[in-house]
Amino acid sequence: MSERAPLPTEMPATYDPQAIEQPLYRWWWQRGDFKPKIDEAKKPFVMSMPPPNVTGALHLGHAIVAAVQDALIRYHRMTGRPTLWVPGTDHAGIATQAVVERELAKEGLTRHDLGREKFLERVWQWKELYHQRITEQHYSLGVSCDWDRERFTMDSGLSQAVREAFVRLYEQDLIYRGEYLINWCPRCGTAISDLEVEHHDAAGNLWYVRYWTEEGDASLTVATTRPETILGDTAVAVHPEDERFASLIGRRLRLPIVGRLIPVVADEAVDREFGTGAVKVTPAHDPVDYGIAQRHGLPIINVMTDDMKMNDAAGVYAGQDRYECRANVVRDIEAQGDLIKIEPYQHAVGHCQRCATVVEPRISTQWFVRAGILAQPAIEAVREGRIRIVPERFTAIYYNWMENIHDWCISRQLWWGHRIPVWYCGECGETIVSRTDPSACPKCGSSHLTQDPDVLDTWFSSGLWPFSTLGWPEDTEDLRYFYPTSVLETAYDIIFFWVARMIMMGIHFTGQVPFDTVYLHGLVRNEQGDKISKSMEDAWRYDPIFIIKEYGLDPLRYTLLTGSTPGNDMRLAEARIEANRNFCNKIWQATRFVLGNLGDNPGQYASSGVLDTSTLEDATDRWIVSRYHGLVQDVTRLIDAYQLGEAGRQVYEFLWGDYCDWYIEMTKTRLRGEDASSAQAARRVLVYVLDGALRLLHPYMPFVTETLWQYLPHEGEALIVAQWPQVGAQDAEAAEQVEGLRELVRSIRNARTEHDVDPARRIAAIIAAGQRTAFLAAQSAVLANLARIAPEALSIGTQVSTVPERALSLVTADYEAFLPLESLVDVEKEKERLGRELANLDKELQRVTTLLANERFTAKAPADVVAREREKLTAYTEQRARLQGRLAEI
Repeated sequence: MSERAPLPTEMPATYDPQAIEQPLYRWWWQRGDFKPKIDEAKKPFVMSMPPPNVTGALHLGHAIVAAVQDALIRYHRMTGRPTLWVPGTDHAGIATQAVVERELAKEGLTRHDLGREKFLERVWQWKELYHQRITEQHYSLGVSCDWDRERFTMDSGLSQAVREAFVRLYEQDLIYRGEYLINWCPRCGTAISDLEVEHHDAAGNLWYVRYWTEEGDASLTVATTRPETILGDTAVAVHPEDERFASLIGRRLRLPIVGRLIPVVADEAVDREFGTGAVKVTPAHDPVDYGIAQRHGLPIINVMTDDMKMNDAAGVYAGQDRYECRANVVRDIEAQGDLIKIEPYQHAVGHCQRCATVVEPRISTQWFVRAGILAQPAIEAVREGRIRIVPERFTAIYYNWMENIHDWCISRQLWWGHRIPVWYCGECGETIVSRTDPSACPKCGSSHLTQDPDVLDTWFSSGLWPFSTLGWPEDTEDLRYFYPTSVLETAYDIIFFWVARMIMMGIHFTGQVPFDTVYLHGLVRNEQGDKISKSMEDAWRYDPIFIIKEYGLDPLRYTLLTGSTPGNDMRLAEARIEANRNFCNKIWQATRFVLGNLGDNPGQYASSGVLDTSTLEDATDRWIVSRYHGLVQDVTRLIDAYQLGEAGRQVYEFLWGDYCDWYIEMTKTRLRGEDASSAQAARRVLVYVLDGALRLLHPYMPFVTETLWQYLPHEGEALIVAQWPQVGAQDAEAAEQVEGLRELVRSIRNARTEHDVDPARRIAAIIAAGQRTAFLAAQSAVLANLARIAPEALSIGTQVSTVPERALSLVTADYEAFLPLESLVDVEKEKERLGRELANLDKELQRVTTLLANERFTAKAPADVVAREREKLTAYTEQRARLQGRLAEI
């Protein structure tokens, strides 16, 4: 264990994040600060890192996850709880396979050219490369997770967990294989879930096609956006209450260009307002139609192949691409005389989330989970309060989705992922579902076994993440102590993809909720509110590694944490990151000031985190300590309520405002004075409050705070494991007294600004202090220093017996102050200056007044020009009144 932080012996003059961040990160890691110690007497705080996909580099979305999670981890670590943050990465089946296939395409190859085994070797090479990059980026993001417990969704332990989960669900009849309508992506060549389909409005057409009755004595017209699917029609449906078609219900129609006879059925799923009110039913290629077919026992005819070409069921159109077929079908129907009309139509078209290809609903044999059964306990867990969703408004969205959940299609026609642990016997047809690879069929003994070629949906393994990463299905010490975990933090856009499935799986397999809180953060957008993507011209500006090199990690973390609220998107402006770097500079220089005023024995001021406030005599000491204690209370409450942004902003305002701009300035007269006892008290308070404020800021800015804390006299080895501050006594009287003093100082400063008083000029002041006289007299040196008053020209009394003839009068809640004008300005010169300003202003007023009195101008000039001149008239008039008031004062 390294005993001393890797910092220069002497504190550098300026803040340089590049010099401190990675050395400190390695130091914490080497010390073991990221690793919790199991203590059965304490309840641990546990988080599982949402595993980033091994598809490429991290982006700002990952940066905000890292910032929020690390802030919570550091906070709870400092409260003394054993704190575990489990890192890891996700194999991301469809996404990773897609990027590797794109790489192969650059070489003129497809995965089929390589074959399954060789292709998987290439994917594993990609995984190793990008896993290393992602890990190094996580180091740069300062995540204090336990790297010894890092997991990958396809490592041996998690692969065992996936098999165990699949087999158990199958044995419990919660997994089945069946034919069902699914979403098919022809580009990815696999089934995808409803959640992986994004709907975008697109301009298309409605083709109105006539269907004749079997006898040819009547017809009805249907409207369709996909004429090529007419080839798979098995009925036409109408609403049972639609009188227009009542006489046709039960009759048979002849399918255009195909000639197949299909029935007219009545079904309440029909939208009477769409098209003509009669709809074609294509069960193999539409989810609504599939439901109609199930209710009416209609046949299901699939007319497309996996790559969206027409199959043999399409007759003469077999082999054609779906869009080529569409054009030919329309041509042939028109030639037949049954194309009634074509109308432009705007409608939502489903696209694959991964590759943006238009998806095709189609009937397919897949593996499914009976999600409705698993969903019920997951709904009850949230309803009963065993799981809390932050922000609360997402709870209703969670209920709505879970209460209407469909069976979950978990098979994917991919090569990269967890192979489905099912084998089929070539001799007797037996289906074998096994935890281990079988060597022979248990029914007939044949060794002619073929494993199912499909892999599992990525979210199947991700749904096991909170407990599989801790050793499940084995009964490990980690699983017993660290599960259930505490908080699941992630983006709100994957609440259904991932969060709901973890809750379902966690309760089903462990009997416990996987976490007690779900914290949902928003998306990071650019300053204009646009979603940040790689296609943006300035996308490189939003690369977290670029930002860190430019400004440092702490300013970026603080910006992300304080610029967002739970569940809401944030706009990231570079100016805010720069401003927060300036905040780092501010507290850096404040610490240098404190260190420079501790004398020859700074160690005597080391803070233990506790201060006996009864020993504090000076009101300003009692005020800043009281303010700090109030801050501890508020920040702790806000973090516990997951209001991380407001908590961080309060620490900023306290340090920049109360501590740096006010208290440090207040102490300067005492530190330079002759009262050694008072100076020593100021030093003790300076260190105590700064030490505590750095602890409060540590979850937000871990590197600069650790550095500054190491230079301060302190107790303990590292801030990362220092105790979180405790709420101490608050002094209402001192707060009122000093707030009154600050209000008086602000009032005098404002008066100086209004009269353009040179900042270096010392002025005179006569102050009626009433019941605050004793206090203000004791703080006269502070007042004179802060308001730039000449000490010999400062008069403080209970009341003012004689008011100067020419003086500004300032009134605050506690004081009345008179500032003799002669001390503020040279009266004669000021009169001359004001006279010149009034003369110039009067000329402008005359010009504008004359211009606006000219009817030709107001009638013919552009409206915005006339409006600007009227605005000038108002502004000049107000300015003239102020100048006359100033003249009257002197």
